[in-house]
Amino acid sequence: MSDTPLPEPDRIKGAPHPRETEQLFGQDAAQQAFLEAYNSGRLHSGWLITGPRGIGKATLAWKIATFLLTEQDDDGLFGAPPPPTSLHVAQDDPNAQLVQSGAHPRLFVVRRPLDEKTERLKTEITVDTVRGMKKFFQMSAADGGRRVVIVDAADELNRSAANAILKELEEPPENTTILLIAHQPSRLLPTIRSRCRELRVTPLASADLTAALGQAGFQTDAPDALASLSGGSAGDAIRVLAQDGLPLYSELVQLIDGIPHMDRPRAIRLAESCAGRGAEERLTLTLDLLDHLMSRAARAGVLGEPQTQGAPGEARLLARMAPHDHAARAWSLAASDLGETARRARAVNLDPAALILDMLFKIEKVAQSVAQR
Repeated sequence: MSDTPLPEPDRIKGAPHPRETEQLFGQDAAQQAFLEAYNSGRLHSGWLITGPRGIGKATLAWKIATFLLTEQDDDGLFGAPPPPTSLHVAQDDPNAQLVQSGAHPRLFVVRRPLDEKTERLKTEITVDTVRGMKKFFQMSAADGGRRVVIVDAADELNRSAANAILKELEEPPENTTILLIAHQPSRLLPTIRSRCRELRVTPLASADLTAALGQAGFQTDAPDALASLSGGSAGDAIRVLAQDGLPLYSELVQLIDGIPHMDRPRAIRLAESCAGRGAEERLTLTLDLLDHLMSRAARAGVLGEPQTQGAPGEARLLARMAPHDHAARAWSLAASDLGETARRARAVNLDPAALILDMLFKIEKVAQSVAQR
């Protein structure tokens, strides 16, 4: 086994871990919904924190966990303290310091484990990991305080692990709160969803996204374009910035704007930039941005020209790509078909440059067919 630190599946590359994030932006409604339940004295034992990836669900879960682990019982000597209006806990609080160090004895985190043979993270959360949570419940807390479990992400539970979590939700241990993070809650067992109260976390507006990025050490001079490309996800925005996604998307928009006469040499140069050693991340981002562009075209065919754009000229291009609802269906089908093509091609290690060129030419054909209607 390597001596390097274990990888954390809930850490976004290049950004602080959610437990290290000082301030949560743009999620006041979710925080207040939790505080209202807490202050009412009717705190659910299971909470399902939902929303797209990268918009603050994990940060909210860690804020809630830290808050609960530092709660003080009313000793009856000076009357009940005023109800809290914020999840904020001072960073010098001993419990907060234990949480940040990953060593709090009353906190357990369920996430994808390391495969000891490959020294890589497994693709799902296994039942053995959940059994570790059961052992955690069986141990007596030294100070008798509340216990908290974070499951990140519940979407990654395999069937056996999901059933084991369900048993704990059906008969939760006393004074325990289980926080399940879900990017796609529809994938969870209906019985898990029914046992939890849902907290919906929403995509970040441009100003909140910029503030969250600044806190993580990232700056942008195109906040609206970044918000459009990332869908209000700070995690995706960091990825876009780190991989020069803004100029890449601008290049794609300019290239496709040339249809029905796409600049072939320019298309080849772009495709070749996604091939070779070290280009895996650029390939993935290019495929994601192409899918984003087609999905935006499909929406434009129904809703009209968008009010925001991820690159100069994108709104005008989308209006031309999808002038009617027939075009919207064509681009929706194209996004689905090309997405499946990309998955198959990557599974068999098809040449990345050939894959990107093939997708660009298929996009060109769809655009030409739409123009002829």
